[in-house]
Amino acid sequence: MKYAWIDQNAKHFELHELCCVLEVSISGYRSWKRGGSPERKRLTDAQMLALIQAIHAELKGAYGSPRMVRELRARGMSACKTRVERLMRDHGIRARHKRRYRVTTDSRHGLPVATNLLKRKFKPAAPNQVWTSDITYLWTDEGWLYLAIVLDLFNREVVGWSIKPRMTADLAIDALTMAWFRRRPGPGLLLHSDRGSQYASSVFQEKLNAYEMRCSMSRKGNCWDNAPTESWFNSFKNERIHGVRYKTHAQMKAASFDYIEAFYNRQRQHSTLGYQSPAQYMQHWQVKQQQIQAV
Repeated sequence: MKYAWIDQNAKHFELHELCCVLEVSISGYRSWKRGGSPERKRLTDAQMLALIQAIHAELKGAYGSPRMVRELRARGMSACKTRVERLMRDHGIRARHKRRYRVTTDSRHGLPVATNLLKRKFKPAAPNQVWTSDITYLWTDEGWLYLAIVLDLFNREVVGWSIKPRMTADLAIDALTMAWFRRRPGPGLLLHSDRGSQYASSVFQEKLNAYEMRCSMSRKGNCWDNAPTESWFNSFKNERIHGVRYKTHAQMKAASFDYIEAFYNRQRQHSTLGYQSPAQYMQHWQVKQQQIQAV
């Protein structure tokens, strides 16, 4: 019997993979395990496709097939990787097209520049040890807007952000201030950025000193020194900006808020975090810390 075979091999393989191979549902197996009647109904290709299309529209094309499989399973569906890939491929469903990185930093200034203390060590052991920050350009029919973010490298959460029509030091300071009020980190946190004049300015450096933070900056012309933040901008623009016309500043601000606060921080699967969202990753870490302290 299919369910008995799955039960015998469940210790050695993932349950969803075993069910996928035998084309049975996880809920049916669990019903059999409880002694009930196994659920034999399985979604047809048409039903699965409709579900994939609905999620694709809901998430605005953010996920390709690997994340789509995980999203379906997270919603309680028995999703086979090869089946999802086939349905998405045959019906032209794919993640938004990725664009190449473009340099936007103007480091042609005479302000003091900090040493690169981060040195591409992008995996701190705990929250509030290393934050990164950067600024990007966003076009609307009413003109440019500039978005600054502060990213906690531990769980890749956007802990602070600011969006304004001018790319001044205040833009970076407002993002940093939001991050500080949200997290209240202890002294010694490392804040890494590029060499832009906004970050090298005396007012920004004074704010870092007031928060007792250390300053680190990328080497000249080396965007990879701040790769996680650049990657975030790339994902944001692919999933919300490219191919969409924003007529007003208000529309762009609303889209930015929705992506950061409602989708990315709380819901978006992050490959670096084992396909958990930043919020989920932080929650699981906090539970582990409580368990360690209770021992």
